[in-house]
Amino acid sequence: MNLLAFIPSPSQGVWNLGPIPVRAYALCILAGIFAAIWIGNRRWVARGGQHGTVTDVAIWAVPFGIVGGRLYHVITDNQIYFGPNGKGLPAALAIWDGGLGIWGAVILGGVGAWIGVKRRGIPLPPFADAIAPGIVVAQAIGRFGNWFNQELFGRPTDLPWGLEIDLAHRPAGYEQYATFHPTFLYESLWCLGVAAVVVWADRRWRMGHARVFALYVMLYAIGRGWIESLRIDEAHHFFGIRLNVFTAIVVVVGALIYLVVSSIVRPGRETPEQVDPRWYAAHPPAAAEPDGTEVPAGVEVPDVAGEPAEVEVPVAVEADGVASASPGSDTVDP
Repeated sequence: MNLLAFIPSPSQGVWNLGPIPVRAYALCILAGIFAAIWIGNRRWVARGGQHGTVTDVAIWAVPFGIVGGRLYHVITDNQIYFGPNGKGLPAALAIWDGGLGIWGAVILGGVGAWIGVKRRGIPLPPFADAIAPGIVVAQAIGRFGNWFNQELFGRPTDLPWGLEIDLAHRPAGYEQYATFHPTFLYESLWCLGVAAVVVWADRRWRMGHARVFALYVMLYAIGRGWIESLRIDEAHHFFGIRLNVFTAIVVVVGALIYLVVSSIVRPGRETPEQVDPRWYAAHPPAAAEPDGTEVPAGVEVPDVAGEPAEVEVPVAVEADGVASASPGSDTVDP
């Protein structure tokens, strides 16, 4: 095969710092988590929540999500570990070798997030809306871990952006092919596009009550269904299609139904008081005087900094031409 161009795979995915192995897969996951927390925190504060809440909730959500992602992978691909000539239980626990199922991560990560928000006394729907774009950006970053591990690639291709896979990582029956569809890159780019659309839609329609999160799930699942159909790794099939493709179809339908019903039943977006009741009660919104003094909400302040607001005083003119203030007003000198 005459290759005009291709995407090379990294020569290694692990670096040893003395006795400590540093794995690219883990670094990609961690980078994604930090990005999700940073983006989520900014959006949470913009909605009226307390700074730092996203980090506190992530302490619960992230471990739950990682465990859920690994469980989903092991359950849906159990033949890899417990089938004939399977790798066994130790390999099933070796999360650093790759293998996190997004749907398991979302489900158990959601459980962890629910525990975290309950401890902070905040509702889950607006929190989910705040962190949704950050989650999909984290997925975009995390997918590069598959690139380092040379795993979960697609069918053979001679396209210029085909991904070169070392012989040791090619599945049985595909040893003669050198380049494959870079599904990690397809999904990463799709995730970034989903993040952009979700942020735009949220600003355009001021979405609330977990509709931002539902939109993210729906759009991601649409792309995932297509990308999954390109992959050639072993997978269970349901109704003649790959399990993850079937799951994506179910998720798209469910998310779409939720979007429609929720927009009818609970239109609009939560107020800051509903987003973070405790924080709102302790820090009610206030305007600021030019000198920085806070003024309770509802009290009007001058438009021009440093200049007093004009006060009109009614003036009556007596018959002899002497001006006097109207009753109840300050005295005006003639």
